[in-house]
Amino acid sequence: MNRSKYLYLNSRDEFFRVDISKIVYFESEGNYTNIILNNKMMATICMNLARMQEILNRSLNDDAAVFARIGKRHIINLTYVYHIAILRQILVLSDGENFEYQLQISKDALKRLRDMYVSDITAEFSRQ
Repeated sequence: MNRSKYLYLNSRDEFFRVDISKIVYFESEGNYTNIILNNKMMATICMNLARMQEILNRSLNDDAAVFARIGKRHIINLTYVYHIAILRQILVLSDGENFEYQLQISKDALKRLRDMYVSDITAEFSRQ
């Protein structure tokens, strides 16, 4: 049975229940965090990105591994990484069919992200 895992976010004035598989990325705007979903909906919550990262880790436990902090302004869902363009400083997040988001990310952050994927691929090939 395919069970969705949800992230629950509660503030003084608002409550959000979000299926984590639908979250494409989080983007910081000062003391606020935008949550961008794969259906192009966006929610804004009064919380900085560092606090959001803590909540993800605490609330989702092992499921939080699908998210990674990329640079100062973003937490991304790793399942949606489609293209890493280091020289142009662009990260494309897409499901390959319904949506595409292009984010401006620093070269260093993109290199670390690419290296993470390359090391995973290399480890996979060495196990075979």
